[in-house]
Amino acid sequence: MKQVLIINGHPDKQSYNYALSEAYLKGASKTDAILTQINIADLDFNPNLKFGYRKRTELEPDLLEAIEKIKKADHIVWVFPMWWYGYPALMKGFIDRTFLPGITFQPIEGKAIPKKLLKGKTARIIITADTPKWYDSLFMKSPAINQFKKGTLEFCGISLVKVTHISPIKGSNAYCKKNWLGKITLLGEKLK
Repeated sequence: MKQVLIINGHPDKQSYNYALSEAYLKGASKTDAILTQINIADLDFNPNLKFGYRKRTELEPDLLEAIEKIKKADHIVWVFPMWWYGYPALMKGFIDRTFLPGITFQPIEGKAIPKKLLKGKTARIIITADTPKWYDSLFMKSPAINQFKKGTLEFCGISLVKVTHISPIKGSNAYCKKNWLGKITLLGEKLK
């Protein structure tokens, strides 16, 4: 049975990102997959990787539990907004504190590329933005997507990373938002 983990990186529980997470969960609930969720805003942890990789900061219980969920998952769905060409600070802190050497990748002495410890997993990125997709792609070169998809997920071995770009959020009407929720529900039903 497929294990699916939905991770919401938005710090505001009243955000549209939470509605998108719930829409994916609603769709995926129609399958026989084992579903788990992480709302990063609910976790109790220090997002600061104080010593970098020089010295390991003790992992809080919420992070240890999150790491186990990530390791168990076959497919990970990430829902987050693009802010200032990146993703929210809380999500960045979560990644800094959980995607660590020996956990998601293992450096190999003398080699530039590490051993990828998350091989065999797939992912879906659901990113919201006020910037239209064409502008993000053509002029900005999709910095948040590239940083997260290539610099984090693929670096650690997650393959088949698909992206759903939902924008522009600002100024969108109820009809658009309802259609987007329907689209995400269908992705959940297909476990994509």
